[in-house]
Amino acid sequence: MRILLAGGGSAGHVNPLLATAEELRRRRPGTAVEVLGTETGLEKDLVPAAGYPLTFIPRARLPRRPSPELLGLPARLRDAVRTTAAVIDRFAPDVVVGFGGYVSTPAYRAAFTRGIPVVVHEQNARPGLANRYGARRADVVAVTFASTPLAAARGRTVVTGLPLRGAVAELARERAEGRGGTHRAEGARALGLDPALPTLLITGGSLGAASVNAAAAGALPRLAATAQVLHLTGRGKSGPVRDARAAAGDPAGYHIREYLGEMQHAYACADLVVTRSGAGMVCELAALGLPALYVPLPVGNGEQRLNAADVVAAGGGVIIDDAVLTPGLLATRVVALFSTPGDLLRMGERAAGAGTRDGAARLADEIEALA
Repeated sequence: MRILLAGGGSAGHVNPLLATAEELRRRRPGTAVEVLGTETGLEKDLVPAAGYPLTFIPRARLPRRPSPELLGLPARLRDAVRTTAAVIDRFAPDVVVGFGGYVSTPAYRAAFTRGIPVVVHEQNARPGLANRYGARRADVVAVTFASTPLAAARGRTVVTGLPLRGAVAELARERAEGRGGTHRAEGARALGLDPALPTLLITGGSLGAASVNAAAAGALPRLAATAQVLHLTGRGKSGPVRDARAAAGDPAGYHIREYLGEMQHAYACADLVVTRSGAGMVCELAALGLPALYVPLPVGNGEQRLNAADVVAAGGGVIIDDAVLTPGLLATRVVALFSTPGDLLRMGERAAGAGTRDGAARLADEIEALA
């Protein structure tokens, strides 16, 4: 097979793309995979590091509101489509797969004009503009959440869940089969944690979350007295949290890192997670059966709140609005959950019931059927 994958921007878009490529290569080692991306997204680092050829195309972003940038959009889009068409003509893919974002629109357009089968994967509960365009003529539209209002106008619509990173998917399988203890010990050793202690993971995703960091910094003494804490602040955002830890007497059980590439180690140790609710995070935590306090990003089109809706409705998490997140509220919620281990365990079980562990395999099935 020859598969062209289009997508990028944040790790939340790139990781499902790479997970899909990995699954396709695992099934058929001879599969040729190329990726389309932009020079400004995380794909510029993550895709080459994973060993896949990456072609940059012009960034054709549609502004959310009228602005001078809108005037140059037609020319940028033409350039992006022209560049993408050249890649398609050279690479001759059997299928083009788009994961949304700026890169996907020109990929869909170029594929449609050449009669190449198209698969659209929408990771968020509220679809973006690129995938709404792609769904008009795509052969398959695959969604992460059953509640996502996106359907193929001409082809098939399927619920695949989110393709998970290989290490996370493996951890999810092991935990589901009751073999998570070894991973917890390994993760604790890698991170300098005590595997015997209850552990709180705080993370704002790859970029961090200032409001979550601020609430945790204010609640730091109570959090450190309740559980062992691993706080991933985001690059360049650890200063206020480190100051708060110093002011609290540098409790040994409060661990601060700006970024962690091997998130499976943190997941293996965590008993509760405080986080934003990007689709990737929600799906990974649900697949792992990890209970969470979700603080949706308060900007954008509201997709983060919708991303967490299904797992929260199942009882596997709780939503805290960013506007009401305070140190006192955060500490109260965390302390209450750790003081009732049975409730925490049941939250995890309900999260697992709402999760999908084989999203990459399901999406690969759809791609193979078109190739």
